[in-house]
Amino acid sequence: MTNDECPMTNGMKADAYDLEERTAVFGETVIELCLELPTTPVCSPLITQFVRSSTSIGANYCEADDAESKADFRHKIALCRKEARETKHWCRMLAKACKAESTSLRALWKEAHELHLIFARIVRTTDANLRRERAAKKRLPSP
Repeated sequence: MTNDECPMTNGMKADAYDLEERTAVFGETVIELCLELPTTPVCSPLITQFVRSSTSIGANYCEADDAESKADFRHKIALCRKEARETKHWCRMLAKACKAESTSLRALWKEAHELHLIFARIVRTTDANLRRERAAKKRLPSP
């Protein structure tokens, strides 16, 4: 799925679109849906967890964007990946508990999946870059 096809982009062009905005819009969309869900004894705790994990993706991305080091950046991006994966789980559980909203929840699951893949790729790329930097430092002669 491209940014243009993504239901969370609200029609924004890919070149004018950034990950901070995408994660924020995702969190807002989750909040809007969850405000409409029934507050049954089963749904309420699932909603709480779903909102926490989905909104945490964007918060951790903001933290990563202001990271103090490459290692700090990698750690915070890994948290984004973890929260996106957790969000998929809560989304699945809510789809089971609130069958009437399964179509909306399926779209949110797909977006959480896309975000998970994006953050997984960033983690892999960051790890490779950090390994290259460490290897280059080892090759430098001592003064």
